[in-house]
Amino acid sequence: MTPDELLAREAIRDLIARYNHAGDRGLLDELVACFAQDGAMDLEGEPRLEGRPAIHAHLSGVVRLLAASTRRATLRHHVSSVRIVIHDAAHAEAWSYFSAFTEIGLDHWGRYADRLVRSGSEWLFALRKVRVDGAAPGSRMVAPSTRKGADVSRPTRSEAKPSEGR
Repeated sequence: MTPDELLAREAIRDLIARYNHAGDRGLLDELVACFAQDGAMDLEGEPRLEGRPAIHAHLSGVVRLLAASTRRATLRHHVSSVRIVIHDAAHAEAWSYFSAFTEIGLDHWGRYADRLVRSGSEWLFALRKVRVDGAAPGSRMVAPSTRKGADVSRPTRSEAKPSEGR
């Protein structure tokens, strides 16, 4: 492995961390800056988000949803088993697993598959595929109908209605 490949790998790991740190804090401008101008995000079961403005608009809605469904909008992603393949000086791929924690504890988990491009001195997402493999009952982030292997019969906080007259 060459020194340039080592530098590229570390820059890609830093990109993955910056993306999650920005997302967990609701800093969408910083998160979207992790994508190439024409970058895309593919969230399983939803139309592909093409370009920074579409990614920003969609994730703004996610931030509002999380804030509305929790007492304290806590979100922390943990990423592991990062595998990086450098194709050339300007193209790479990465795969990793994530687990996301909210006020309920472990909320959902899945994997990222990334196509990366080099732009000047930095690496950016050309395409980030996000796959949710499962979610906890009461997930603050994953709709009950899309949970894999979770108890979907329990209403989420936003679906539950308080008893009247109590």
